[in-house]
Formats: sequence, structure tokens, C-alpha cells
Amino acid sequence: MKAFRLEELEAERAANDGAYLQFLRERNMSVGLYALDRGQLDPQQPHGQDEVYFVASGRALITVGDETTPVARGSVVYVPAGVPHRFHHITEDLRVLVVFSPPEG
Repeated sequence: MKAFRLEELEAERAANDGAYLQFLRERNMSVGLYALDRGQLDPQQPHGQDEVYFVASGRALITVGDETTPVARGSVVYVPAGVPHRFHHITEDLRVLVVFSPPEG
């Protein structure tokens, strides 16, 4: 078993001066914490893996392909591999758990 605490992951991510911290990598998936602050732009490009986003905190809009929806704490969004997507109109600091399958990179 591996167990993680969100506040510890956030501290590690911040200490490494990055928006993304991969904290778990296994044969069939990887998991990371993605952070975008209020008003920040999301520089993501489409990924070669399927993704699931779980919003741990914050508020924003996400556009996946041609569809846009609001997200907030508790939102879950699936993004198929290769589909353009980004968070925008971030009105509260956004912290998102990201699951990639197969593992990213």
C-alpha cells in the first residue's frame, strides 16, 4: 500500500517550483498533483494518455475538445488521449489530482 496526504504533496510540489508533481507511477497508471493559481494560464498540450482529473480545491472552467464545463471541489473530468484541453477562468486557486493511463512519459 502507498498512502499520501494532499497537504504534504502540495508542500513538495511548491518546494520544487513546479505546477505538476507526479507522486505515483505504476505499470498501468501514474498520478500527480497539478496546481494553477487564480488567474493563471494553463499551458497544457494534449497528452498521449487517457486522463482523469479530480478537483481537490478551487474553481475554474475546463474545455475539452469543443465542450466547456465549470469545475470545483469534487468535480471529476475524463479527457481522452490526444484531445486538446485546458483549465481557464480560474477564479480560485486550483488543485487537481491527475490520473494518467498508461503512465505519463
